[in-house]
Amino acid sequence: MSSRRCAACKQLRRRCPSDCIFLPYFPPNNPQRFSFVHRIYGASNVGKMLQHVQEHQRADVADSLYYEAYCRIKSPVYGCVGIISILHQEIDRLGRELAKVQAEISLVKTQAQAETQLAQGQQVELSSFDLSTTTPWFY
Repeated sequence: MSSRRCAACKQLRRRCPSDCIFLPYFPPNNPQRFSFVHRIYGASNVGKMLQHVQEHQRADVADSLYYEAYCRIKSPVYGCVGIISILHQEIDRLGRELAKVQAEISLVKTQAQAETQLAQGQQVELSSFDLSTTTPWFY
């Protein structure tokens, strides 16, 4: 038995064996981490999930369970999906903004070429350039 119990064993009020599956992922100095996970998934289910993955993947599983539980507690309806949705909207908005800026750059380049040709006294052939007909890069 270790002298310091992990957060899981403390919350569950039990002894913490030396081979406790929770100890590496739910340390005693961060009890809130296990509290969130236990509240959403239950200690038994978390233990089973950790046992069913390879040892080198357990830290990632514990981190994912914590993050998903945290999001579910903060937003019971949407959880992580709400954050993902917000990020997708931001990606779409930035994609549209990027397409607009690229079209404006192309227009400025065309205008600069036309001005250069005029300054050199050459015949200028301006093609009609319409920003509304340009296709954004993400379509």
